[in-house]
Amino acid sequence: MSPDAFLLVSFGGPEGPDDVMPFLENVVRGKNVPRQRLLEVVRHYELFDGVSPLNEQNRALLAAVAEEFNSNGVPLPIYWGNRNWHPLLADTVEQMAADGVRRALALITSPFGSYPSCRQYWEDIERARLSVGPTAPAIEKLRLFYNHPGFIEPMRERVSAAFQKIPPERRSAAKLLFTAHSIPFSMAECSPYERQLRETCRIIAPLPLGEGTDWSLAFQSRSGPPSQRWLEPNIADAIRRLHAEGATDIVVVPIGCLAENMEVIYDLDVEIAKLCDELGIDMIRADVVGRHPRFVRMIRELVVERLDPASPKLFLGDAGPWPDQCADDCCRLG
Repeated sequence: MSPDAFLLVSFGGPEGPDDVMPFLENVVRGKNVPRQRLLEVVRHYELFDGVSPLNEQNRALLAAVAEEFNSNGVPLPIYWGNRNWHPLLADTVEQMAADGVRRALALITSPFGSYPSCRQYWEDIERARLSVGPTAPAIEKLRLFYNHPGFIEPMRERVSAAFQKIPPERRSAAKLLFTAHSIPFSMAECSPYERQLRETCRIIAPLPLGEGTDWSLAFQSRSGPPSQRWLEPNIADAIRRLHAEGATDIVVVPIGCLAENMEVIYDLDVEIAKLCDELGIDMIRADVVGRHPRFVRMIRELVVERLDPASPKLFLGDAGPWPDQCADDCCRLG
């Protein structure tokens, strides 16, 4: 049976003050997160009128993908479902079933493999299908694209544009700092997450200043008890280290985020920007990939390679393309 629909699967975000707490409760459902911690995060959203930019950016991305499909003969209707806020996956899968969709190809909005960035989405897709019942369409996940040129090339552009904002006489001494969401070390041991992140950074890094560009990878937005080991270094600690080494200009690249979200606009643009101001560091935050035309074309390429097995599977670097299907034990909770 050939695929007859495309599904974008994302995290979701609140779109007004009344959405924030219900959204956060969805995010932490089943986890032992203190109420006080949720109230702290609510205050972050209050700085932005309770609105995450994520949903609006996904709408723009979907419009661009629809145009790309229509212009290039990919006759698939497009659907969108979120894990944590409307449109919720269960509602979307129910609509797909009502529309007669039998088999869909799903793009999860993370390039990297880990439990929270990949497998948990897949579990939520299966949960949504079970809630709909026997009429629910089969849903297949498109491969991880951490080394696809459609992701790498736009991010090279974003990083180069950030470096251009640094005065030419200081540019060669500037530091390049990639950042992604931290995860518990036990999860990292059971996934390719850190390995894929470092491969992506390694492929991107030489472009701005040529071979030998000084880059590093840090992690942000950790949560959980202090006793639990998470991936490090924390971005704040990494910036303090670079400052101690004499850095005055740092380009921060949120490589783990495809679109603007609270981890970018608060954690980086507010908290980390404040730290850099206190240290006297000029921080330039690179743009996310967003709906860059090359990234939009990549989505079509991922769909076409699944529709036509003879089409090439594009990748950069040495690791080769990620397989269409992950191993059964990949990214399990550690």
